[in-house]
Amino acid sequence: MTPGLAALIDPHPVSELERCFRSDEVYVVHGLRASAQFDIPFLGSLEALLGSWPDDIQVHLPDVADESSAVTASPRDARKLFANGMGLMFDEVQRYAPQLVPWLDAIRGDLGLSALTQQRCLVYATPAGKGTSPHFDHNVNFVLQLHGTKTWWLAPNTNVARPMSRHTMGQGVDPELQSYARLPMPDAMPADRTAVVLEAGSFLFVPRGTWHSTHATTDALSLNFTFTPPTWIDLFTAALRGRLALSSDWRETAAPSSIETFEALLREIAHDAQHWNAADILVTTET
Repeated sequence: MTPGLAALIDPHPVSELERCFRSDEVYVVHGLRASAQFDIPFLGSLEALLGSWPDDIQVHLPDVADESSAVTASPRDARKLFANGMGLMFDEVQRYAPQLVPWLDAIRGDLGLSALTQQRCLVYATPAGKGTSPHFDHNVNFVLQLHGTKTWWLAPNTNVARPMSRHTMGQGVDPELQSYARLPMPDAMPADRTAVVLEAGSFLFVPRGTWHSTHATTDALSLNFTFTPPTWIDLFTAALRGRLALSSDWRETAAPSSIETFEALLREIAHDAQHWNAADILVTTET
């Protein structure tokens, strides 16, 4: 089957998932066999993955149980830490399973995301009785449960729409996020949370910014297709930098005391910007 969203959730129709993606709504279905299409032996079990993984693994420490409090460990040490109740995250899995790259490319294309989107596959291993602390991400996640049973609690985010960074409850809020979020952030999952139980063959779409936490009933393994698309801010600033880099005046070393020089450059760009259009900027960023 050709890689893409439709193949990922086969035999379910893709139209509802596309609608949920456009409207930032959680989507879940069960009874998939998509993992068999990847033909990746090390996804068969955590033991197979640990035995094949050639790189360090992120280990989530028990104080927060989240990547905001994590260390890296060798596969041998990670096995011991998992046995002691610590979750593991295997990053950039497509580096060692190149057959996942066409899936990432196809899903990004199906979603209509920018060529500047950061895309990667992650595998999360969660010990029985453990999970992740409440948080939201600045990316979109498509979760395929490979093994075990895990409960997700999800809730709308009324503190910030379309965040550009992640945040874990109880942790500090980064300065940029503070500038546009409604503070203070909650210290517990909202009352209107919903529970979703994932078993082997379940699929979950988690929109950007959605509060979520997890708890594994059994040892659990999941494969995430994660996309961090640029905002209009990112596309515009990337194109603007490329345009300004053509000017030796803009490449001059900045001297804050030379405010007249900066004012002249700003007047120049304000005049030039009147002739810009979205199509020209997108041609620059998307190619």
